[in-house]
Amino acid sequence: MHRSLFNSIEQKTGVSMDEIFALANAIQHADFTSEKQVRKIVRRVAKISNRSITQELEDKLVQSIIQDGASLDFDKITRMMK
Repeated sequence: MHRSLFNSIEQKTGVSMDEIFALANAIQHADFTSEKQVRKIVRRVAKISNRSITQELEDKLVQSIIQDGASLDFDKITRMMK
């Protein structure tokens, strides 16, 4: 991809492309049956999206993701936090 596109995304979101690629890599290789891994990803998405989540919401998100057991993407976690 073009560097100008990355710069545009970084300016609009405030998130570096390195962080986005690292998160995408973590999600791609995550074991969504592992509570520890899922919890780590949920916290990471919350941090990147500048959202604070309560322990109760984190627990609900983690349980929902583990029960689904399927692959997950950044958008799905973000929508769940709204």
